[in-house]
Amino acid sequence: MDLHLTGKVAIVTGGASGIGLACATELAREGCSVSLWDASPQVSDAAAKIATQQGVSTCGISVDVRRIDEIAAATARTEITFGPIAVVVHAAAVSSGKFGFPFTNLAPADWQRVLDVNILGMVNLAHVVAPGMLARRQGSLVFIASVAGQIGSQTDPPYSASKAANINFAQCLAKDLASAGVRVNTVCPGMVQTPLNRSVWQAWNDQQPDDRRRSYEDWANEKIRNVIPLGRWQRPEDVANLVTFLSSDRASEMTGQTINVDGGFVMHW
Repeated sequence: MDLHLTGKVAIVTGGASGIGLACATELAREGCSVSLWDASPQVSDAAAKIATQQGVSTCGISVDVRRIDEIAAATARTEITFGPIAVVVHAAAVSSGKFGFPFTNLAPADWQRVLDVNILGMVNLAHVVAPGMLARRQGSLVFIASVAGQIGSQTDPPYSASKAANINFAQCLAKDLASAGVRVNTVCPGMVQTPLNRSVWQAWNDQQPDDRRRSYEDWANEKIRNVIPLGRWQRPEDVANLVTFLSSDRASEMTGQTINVDGGFVMHW
């Protein structure tokens, strides 16, 4: 299926690893010029590798999404380099790094960085990129949330709450931007092997007595058997496939949607 993305300009935040890297790679495969943003110093190497593999133009920019000035500068650099931005995929996120069950295991101070990155980072990005899309009367924004934002995951309450906020704010954006033809959707991964997922296990494991500690593989595989009807990991590429479709004109009638890539973990009825 031709997604008609060839020649379009895409931004992917959190593009140096995990789901963000998979999204950047898939958009490049479909012919987009891709600007990868990440706080990691590896972002330039990730962009160069995609350019070599996919034969498209890319750039890697160091961006802290908590800083609206850095987002504005990266947006300007992207547009000067490639042209007007048509696609935005926001995958940048952090966890608290602690096991939050019960929530009293955490202190209020453990929430601040998660909320700043996961919520205000999304707000900052929207404030910078949406005006250009409104002026051009076209564009797609896809935000990576999580099934944790739908079920109230107790493993990391700050992360869970921030992902619920992502879903809600994306719906606000979808309503605000729809009259200009700008679409906004949210994708919620389930159990994906990423550094962030591994950090959840680490925080849990560190709190266990020696006789209850588990390897990451044993812990995760047992959880998958218990909560994922399809009984397997979701891959970053699985998420990227849906994100790429939502970013394309093939999804022109889809906005304000929250779609899970979770192996059946969360079923609504």
